[in-house]
Amino acid sequence: MIAIVDYGMGNLRSVQKGLEKVGAACKIVDAAESIRSADKLVLPGVGGFGEAIDHLRTAGLVEPIRRFIETGRPFLGICLGYQLLFDRSSEEGEHTGLGVFAGDIVRFDFSQMLEGAALKVPHMGWNQLWWDRECPLLEGLESGTYFYFVHSYYARPTDPHVNRALCDYGIRFAAMAWQDQVFATQFHPEKSQRDGLRLLANFAAL
Repeated sequence: MIAIVDYGMGNLRSVQKGLEKVGAACKIVDAAESIRSADKLVLPGVGGFGEAIDHLRTAGLVEPIRRFIETGRPFLGICLGYQLLFDRSSEEGEHTGLGVFAGDIVRFDFSQMLEGAALKVPHMGWNQLWWDRECPLLEGLESGTYFYFVHSYYARPTDPHVNRALCDYGIRFAAMAWQDQVFATQFHPEKSQRDGLRLLANFAAL
């Protein structure tokens, strides 16, 4: 069973529907015990980093999520759920994340870039994902495939080996991270049509 964490800020139904389309058994959960008993875990999210981590702490879900990851079972963070895995975010102040990946979450800033003057924040819409190493979630997909993005902040991992795939939006940024059985995407696979569903199917098959 794949558990989808509900902490009051996720696009839960679209993630659930995406997983169901690829034949995965999944359920939305909001309790520590349900996280502990899951086979796989998905942390989605839409909104601000600070509010999201506060919701997780208030709900008592931070440590259950960390302990789940420590067991080595498959984990997928999506969009804000991807950013929450890092050490820190500068979104509307300074906030401490889950600390699964070392690094920071920072805002796109094109103010000093002549070539970036026409780029808008948030980065919204279809953009290409580039990679040069194999990854279980990308099996059957080709580098250069388009996925759907909506975000104003991006991750800067400390360890370059965590970067699984890059996207170019004024700068090249880490659009996907992978370490052991922890996978995370800045883009929305559940909104990325056929190729996004393939990624979700690959996760469900782990």
